[in-house]
Amino acid sequence: MKKNSQYDYLIVGSGLFGATFAHRAHQQGRRCLVIDRRPQLGGNVFCEELEGIHVHKYGAHIFHTSNERVWQFVNKLVPFNRYTNSPLACYQGRLYNLPFNMNTFCQMWGVTTPEQAAQKINEQKAEAVAKMQADGISEPRSLEEQALLLVGRDIYERLVKGYTEKQWGRPCTELPAFIIKRLPVRLTFDNNYFSDSFQGIPIGGYNKLVDKLLEGIETRTNADFFAERTHWESMARKILFTGKIDEFFDYRLGKLEYRSVRFEQEMLSMPNYQGNAVVNFTDASVPHTRIIEHKHFEMFGQQVYDVPCTVISREYSMEWKAGMEPYYPINDERNNRLAAQYKAMAQECRNVLFGGRLAEYKYYDMAPIVEKVLQMEIE
Repeated sequence: MKKNSQYDYLIVGSGLFGATFAHRAHQQGRRCLVIDRRPQLGGNVFCEELEGIHVHKYGAHIFHTSNERVWQFVNKLVPFNRYTNSPLACYQGRLYNLPFNMNTFCQMWGVTTPEQAAQKINEQKAEAVAKMQADGISEPRSLEEQALLLVGRDIYERLVKGYTEKQWGRPCTELPAFIIKRLPVRLTFDNNYFSDSFQGIPIGGYNKLVDKLLEGIETRTNADFFAERTHWESMARKILFTGKIDEFFDYRLGKLEYRSVRFEQEMLSMPNYQGNAVVNFTDASVPHTRIIEHKHFEMFGQQVYDVPCTVISREYSMEWKAGMEPYYPINDERNNRLAAQYKAMAQECRNVLFGGRLAEYKYYDMAPIVEKVLQMEIE
């Protein structure tokens, strides 16, 4: 990277981290170029419009935060609607509310009071503790043992086990306990999945937000950083890299592992397919993890029926292979150790910043990404 480069920053990746950083740098007078290997901008928040429905092409994205500064920042760019995430779980044809709350417990056991629900949960948790003691185990060794200690057998077997094994592609008995540090149990009739102060979807879809973030900034799509690395590196004084950290270092220490997702999209000639944006399928015999009905993110009440068709996406979790999109880091001991080594190498790169879920090998919600960028110093 040369001192007389054409740009102050080359931003590799136009997802939320890259777009927010470019926006801030541009506001401070920095010359920015944003490149993305995909044919469109926005990374995984990109939406495709079909019959007036904004389809979340790379999975459901729901913005939620308790950070008022973050909420005000995004709402100054584009107004957000009042969408409240209230997913359902389907197990063997029966529906349960999520997160685990009094509606869930009433649907599962017929209990109607917090006292009855707590008694039922505590009885099953006690059974898990007794079994571990009988086996001479003091700490849970697997995700299964951890989950049983947290919520008991009924909730685990119906609403956790099958979904988790599909998500990770491994039996819960082989997954480390730390993956499930806690499972929220609410003794209230509250189906709001998030406890944050603010949540919603940009009115008009996430493309509106990305367009505002990148307004006035030069962008190039179908631009692969690694295909012409020397060329791109010569163009800017500094680089913000949001891709895979192991790929940046040519997999020198080995490859990190990821989970990927395949989306099976279908347009249906009906106004309302499942009555909810998100339905998780927790039965192991159902191959997909969930179905997203996209119109429910932005259409409410009569609006749903004003559009005579609907778009759904079935999601299938799978092991990442070359050519697939890497979605979720597999934060087991082996991968975390390797990621830490790559992060140490990254700290030695004087003119390169690394940010986002792939560059940091870390699962991120959207709001923490914005919060982190807002705290960064722009040189």
